[in-house]
Formats: sequence, structure tokens, C-alpha cells
Amino acid sequence: MENRFIMLGQTGGMPEMVFEYILKQQGIDPAKDVSIDQSIDFGSTAAAFAENQGDFTVEFEPGATNLEKEGKGYVVASLGTDSGYVPYTAFSAKQSYINDNPEVIQGFTNALQKGMDYVQAHTPEEIAAIIAPQFKETDQDTITTIVTRYYDQDTWKEDLVFEEESFNLLQDILEDAGELAKRAPYEKLVTTEFAKEAAK
Repeated sequence: MENRFIMLGQTGGMPEMVFEYILKQQGIDPAKDVSIDQSIDFGSTAAAFAENQGDFTVEFEPGATNLEKEGKGYVVASLGTDSGYVPYTAFSAKQSYINDNPEVIQGFTNALQKGMDYVQAHTPEEIAAIIAPQFKETDQDTITTIVTRYYDQDTWKEDLVFEEESFNLLQDILEDAGELAKRAPYEKLVTTEFAKEAAK
């Protein structure tokens, strides 16, 4: 029997591209071996899964943890763990701005690194307590469960250095999905000097 997946977003979205990349790495053809339903909008996939519209779903948090708490599903795998360090978030600036405002770029990077340092030095419970005000719609216990899961999966790096290996992985995923016509040169698009300075 074919497995039915409910996917977030549309064709070309990162969750789907990462998911299909992982399937292909495991010898599974997403077009032939599984049925992927992309017709459900972003905010409704967990509810659709809970109503038996699929055998599996790919969820952001807190959707995944809420399904578990409601007894309607189980988290069985992490795309982040299975894919490697995919750079989901990167900050961009024009070269001219970087050249004219290095102190602003460094200050911004230093502030982000302080957050990374905090995560590395504190327990999931402490992290959850600090970030809870940003997630008023989610109870503290759920936030703690999510942070613990991320913590156990080694989701957060120790620094902000955007390694070439991660850059190439991102391009592999985009290329594999047919969304990248030409690969971009790492050395022309990425600077790590500010992140390396912040990590000192």
C-alpha cells in the first residue's frame, strides 16, 4: 500500500524540497513510491492529518508536538537530523553596505552570537522560560518539549559560521528539486569574517 503524505506549502517550498531530497537519498522516488498531497494550506496540515487525510505529515512546531499531546500522532523523525545542517536562515546585505558599515554588521552578528551562546550554556527548561513570552499561544510545557527535542537533535550550532558544506547542501537540495539552474560560488556570496569574530 502506498503511503500518503501531507506536505506543507507548495511545490518548491523548503520543507518539501528537503523531504524529497531525504527520500531520494534513501532510494525512495517521491513521484512513484509515495503520494504527496500539497493541496492543503500551511495552517491546516496538522488538522488534516488528525482527520486521517494522510499517513504521515511534515510539520513545523508546535504542530508536531501538539499532535502528540492530543494523542493524534507521533514524531517519528526529524528532517533537520536526516538532512544535515541546511541553512534555513541567512542574513544578507549588499557588499557596499558591508564595506561602509562593518561595525553595524559586527554588532548585529555579535548580538546573534550571544543568543547562540545562551542556548549552548542553558538547559531546555531555562531556554523555554526565556522565549515563552514570544509564543503566547503555546503553553510552557509544550515549549519545553519542543526546545528539548531541538536540543537533543543538536539543532543549534555553536556559532554562526556559514560553512561551505552547508552552502553546497542547500544547493544540492535546490538543484535536486529542479529549482536551481546554476550553482552559485560560495566565495563570492558568503563572508564568515564577522561570524568568526563574534565566536571568539
